[in-house]
Amino acid sequence: MKALVTGGGGFLGRHIVIKLLARGDKVRVLGRRPYPDLEQMGVETVLADLQDAGAVARACLGMETVFHVAARAGYWGSWDSYYGPNVIGTQHVLAGCRKAGARKLIYTSTPSVVSAPGNLAHADERVPYPARYECPYPATKALAERLVLGANGTDGLLTVSVRPHLIYGPGDPHLFPRIIDRARRGLLVQVGDGTNLVDVTYVENAADAHLLAADRLGDGSPVGGQAYFISQGTPVALWPWINGILMALGIPSVTRKISHGVARTVGAAMEMAYTVLPLRGEPRMTRFLADQLATSHYFDIAKARTDLGYEPRIGTEDGLDRTIKAFQAA
Repeated sequence: MKALVTGGGGFLGRHIVIKLLARGDKVRVLGRRPYPDLEQMGVETVLADLQDAGAVARACLGMETVFHVAARAGYWGSWDSYYGPNVIGTQHVLAGCRKAGARKLIYTSTPSVVSAPGNLAHADERVPYPARYECPYPATKALAERLVLGANGTDGLLTVSVRPHLIYGPGDPHLFPRIIDRARRGLLVQVGDGTNLVDVTYVENAADAHLLAADRLGDGSPVGGQAYFISQGTPVALWPWINGILMALGIPSVTRKISHGVARTVGAAMEMAYTVLPLRGEPRMTRFLADQLATSHYFDIAKARTDLGYEPRIGTEDGLDRTIKAFQAA
């Protein structure tokens, strides 16, 4: 298979690239900077921004399968700063696939596309998109996902969306570093009563799900035009899980607590201050972040198991042990 991976030099994208190479596939990566280590493995690198339609189209040429992993993630920022890479970038990838005659497009989405106030417990893919979102990230990812799934079956293109939740593992540049940095600076505060359950996904399992989706995507298969939640299969209690990570790294556990309601009020005030003044950086709390930290959000992966043959090969504790050892050695 000849495959393009947008964001192939990133955390998840890199694992997808390595797995493709391991089974003998030809891989091209689209990114905004060179990746000498991947090039040494035989990966072709195209330097481009997703918002450069011509460059994206050229990157798609000759490709049979496109893994669209690149996106802007986060919980704070202007609408335009998310809409450009996440929606316009996806439009360019779709156009590039059609122009190049690519057969398959596997889109990396997020369970946040169905985020709404309250708990999501054992939710499945029938959960609808909410009427409104608390921040641009889930809103723009949902718009992009709709574009991708709506394109299934047009111009010979088959599409599927993969929704891994809270990806972690060695080399994680997002989740673990943020937790560790805030805890060391005494800025980490438990939001809610600490009983909320959330899904997590070990990075290699998330990469496996993408390859399975690509392999199962074909004429007449049930995968085309579908979205799939991906996780470890069993949620973790978020705050005990976080405290376990901190303890393993020799960092004091979180003891300060605030209620979900107070956190949302503080988050709304901070959003206003950062918007009006405006302040640099990002607020320590937002309404979206308060919801993510205080509510349960875990998902039924039965559909992925049935349609994709997905099963998390690396267990939650094994993955956590590998991740902690990697951060201890860093």
